[in-house]
Amino acid sequence: MSKIAVYFPGIGYHCDKPLLYYSRSIASKLGYENLKNVTYAYSAGNIRGNIEKMKEAYEALFSQSEAELANIVWSEYDDILFVSKSIGTIIAASYAKKYGLEGIRHILYTPLAQTFLFTPNNAIGFIGTADPWSNIDEITQLSAENHIPLITYEGCNHSLECDDALKNIETLKDVMQKTRNFIEKSIIK
Repeated sequence: MSKIAVYFPGIGYHCDKPLLYYSRSIASKLGYENLKNVTYAYSAGNIRGNIEKMKEAYEALFSQSEAELANIVWSEYDDILFVSKSIGTIIAASYAKKYGLEGIRHILYTPLAQTFLFTPNNAIGFIGTADPWSNIDEITQLSAENHIPLITYEGCNHSLECDDALKNIETLKDVMQKTRNFIEKSIIK
């Protein structure tokens, strides 16, 4: 059986930062022989709260993602996992919808509200209660409407971190345990 895990980073949260780095290591240990980090760039400054800039960033990053993933023949894979962070959650969900990847599974680290416009299924989400990019009540409601379990971390920001380094390590461990459990439960054998 052939498995692929694709990683969609945030704008300032690249694939070597903790959430994506450790989840990639977990996927590798669980038999995902193909691991693809999508790389893209957007440098038009702060987009938070600016609908026009957010749309512009999404379109630019989506286009770059399509180019990077153009040579992947999705039908060759029995198990497809998309792992995404922040704006990457929107890109991953919209890419899956556009290309009809219905059996795909999603791990959504700090999803944004726009992610749910593309109705990702077979997903799990993680968010902090002090995330300045998201309205936690809205994300909680959208997750429930889409039947997506959402794990929240009290006092954590958009990187699922707070001011206490040791608490951050505990949070990261919990996120990675839940990530592993999600992958193992829904792994296609």
